[in-house]
Amino acid sequence: MAVSKSISKSRRSFALVLLTLVYGFNFVDRQIVGILAPYIQADLGISNTQLGLLIGLAFATFYTLVAIPIAWLADRYNRVNILSISLAMWSGFTALTGLATNFTQIALARAGVGIGEAGGSPPSHSIISDMYAKHERAGALGVYSMGIPFGIMAAYLITAMLMGQANDEVDWRRIFIILGLLGIGLAVVLKMVLPEPVRGAMEQSNADVVEKAPFRESLKTLLTIPTWWFMCIGIAMGSFVSYALSAFQTKYIAAFDPNVDFRQVVIILGIIHGVAYAGGTFMGARLADLWGKRTLRAYGLLPAIAILCATPFAVASYWAPSITTHLVCGTFMLFFLGAYLGPSFAIAQTLAPINMRAMSTALFFFILNMIALGGGPSVAGYLIDVYKETNTDLMAIRLALTSVCAAFIFSILSFLIVSKTIVKDWAAAEQRNET
Repeated sequence: MAVSKSISKSRRSFALVLLTLVYGFNFVDRQIVGILAPYIQADLGISNTQLGLLIGLAFATFYTLVAIPIAWLADRYNRVNILSISLAMWSGFTALTGLATNFTQIALARAGVGIGEAGGSPPSHSIISDMYAKHERAGALGVYSMGIPFGIMAAYLITAMLMGQANDEVDWRRIFIILGLLGIGLAVVLKMVLPEPVRGAMEQSNADVVEKAPFRESLKTLLTIPTWWFMCIGIAMGSFVSYALSAFQTKYIAAFDPNVDFRQVVIILGIIHGVAYAGGTFMGARLADLWGKRTLRAYGLLPAIAILCATPFAVASYWAPSITTHLVCGTFMLFFLGAYLGPSFAIAQTLAPINMRAMSTALFFFILNMIALGGGPSVAGYLIDVYKETNTDLMAIRLALTSVCAAFIFSILSFLIVSKTIVKDWAAAEQRNET
């Protein structure tokens, strides 16, 4: 049953926190492979290219392809049911990842995680948009976006908690199994306590009878909104770099100093993500809502400025003279990278017709993840293997991760285009949705 159109602030806040927690689990299960990469590689004997495919393409291909039919269902049927089932599925495959004994098995398990996670954000974004009006939506989706840094932080801290004191005492299999079981438990709680909101309640007076859009109409409508399209390209190219750097960061640190206290580094990385990345995400979302009241161009200008500021820190972090300096540069980079999430998610939801919101998120994540998650780690892993032919391991990683930072240029240009097209497209969306 759908809840009433007038939902209390406490109930919608509870729902937002719960959805953010689920999104955090999404990124715990996604990030953990990169954190444990040195140990998985050593145990299964896989190359850097295979590792990049494992973190990127094996996951992203199934994630993006399955997200579209799931979004079609979410625009028609109970979104809480879809989200609960999806969470249980990706958590189950996370546990199975810990049982893999070769590259094929772990790739299949990660593909299963991708299929499950495809049902996470489309229904969640749609639910949030039916609880928060458009002038509050960037802030609400910014809070939801904090599931990314908090999930990554949790992945690092859980890894540190479950690993041994020495660098060689890391039971990566046990970590995957425990995380998977925790996620299945959360799926049960989600189904029991989260209500299904009225679809379109924040825009339409007749929200109970929102017409269901055919798939082809949804696809055609969304892809003909210039702002929506360039926002997707902007966040995809920015995240291309982010995913590439994240996938090989622990490998870079191990190559820089083989004797480093890996457990301590993992804890520090977790805290950095929980403070800097989360702080940037929160501040970016709030600033977008405030600045957006003065000019809608803020939804494009803010991400462009943030990525421009992040670029020098990203490059400098992999040429720093010490691990400490690397971590300091990475802290500033993550703060600025978090700022584009809330504005981008708000654009994806506000510009989409009400009956296409889950589909909007699915197509948005299709573009984002095929380019960023599928391409970033895969390209970086391939480049490392190429550069290794004539360089040391450390220099190969530096050259590869510096090379992928060039994608930031395309991200900045795309968001500048968003700042020029959004006023017209926003007005068209208001006319379309408030009828």
